[in-house]
Amino acid sequence: MDTYFPRLIKEHIMKRKKFNLKKEVVDLSFLLPAFLVFLFMILLPLLMGIRYTFTDWDGISQIQNFVGFKNFHTVFHDKDLLIPIQNTLFFTIVTVVCVNALGLGLALLVNHECKGMNIIKSIIFIPLVISLVLASQMWMYVYNDFFSVIGLENPLVNQKLVMLGLCGMCIWKESGLAMMVYLAGLKGIPSDVMEAAVVDGANAWQRFKNVTIPFLAPAFTYCIPLWLAGGLRMFDYSAVATNGGPGSASTTMAYYIYKYLFPYNKVGYGQTVAMIYLVVCIVISTFVTNRLRKREIDL
Repeated sequence: MDTYFPRLIKEHIMKRKKFNLKKEVVDLSFLLPAFLVFLFMILLPLLMGIRYTFTDWDGISQIQNFVGFKNFHTVFHDKDLLIPIQNTLFFTIVTVVCVNALGLGLALLVNHECKGMNIIKSIIFIPLVISLVLASQMWMYVYNDFFSVIGLENPLVNQKLVMLGLCGMCIWKESGLAMMVYLAGLKGIPSDVMEAAVVDGANAWQRFKNVTIPFLAPAFTYCIPLWLAGGLRMFDYSAVATNGGPGSASTTMAYYIYKYLFPYNKVGYGQTVAMIYLVVCIVISTFVTNRLRKREIDL
């Protein structure tokens, strides 16, 4: 009897170790479509982009002269990059803070079961499903016509205020999604934990700090990197609402790269900026995500 069970376990392990070619082929076949998409839509364009960084290709002609590291040298000495970097950092910081703060605040307000609450949630969520072009036109009307009625200047035509105007559009449009994520996290807080905190005499702020925030750690881990990545790659608001203007006051890194790739036809330089910026974005996003995950585990 003492050797029976170990022998059964050993036989079971040996059966699992037997290679079943047919089963492996079937399993791998399900991964083939995803692999092909990754290969042709991500990996190959990335490798081609790396190749273009060492050329002066204009994106049109067949001539691609090898220039070595000239494009990289130009990038690190290009003073025109300072404005896009500043704009991107400003937009990212403001939207990450405001979208998450407003989303959490709205989630706390609507986290009640009462008549008409679902309608309120739907109204808050509606801006997210509106197309960016329509949303931009709406806000251009608000900034231009409504602001003039109340004596305020249109921020989209002011070099000092244009990024704030774009941030306002983003916060209005995307806070509904943050609200839904945080609301799901609030619904997941066990009622007995909150009741125990009340019994122990914790006030509203203590319950929020010591109970709500720790249980919302997974929601923070999702939302903060999401809008961090969205801010770092922000292109659409500048392209649709201001075309990078006035001047270059709303030009972000993504829009700066776009201008060199297409209107300026300097693909080699544009790809160089894009590759360097891609590495920077990956490093920042990975660092923030890992820190949030570690914080989530510690809590």
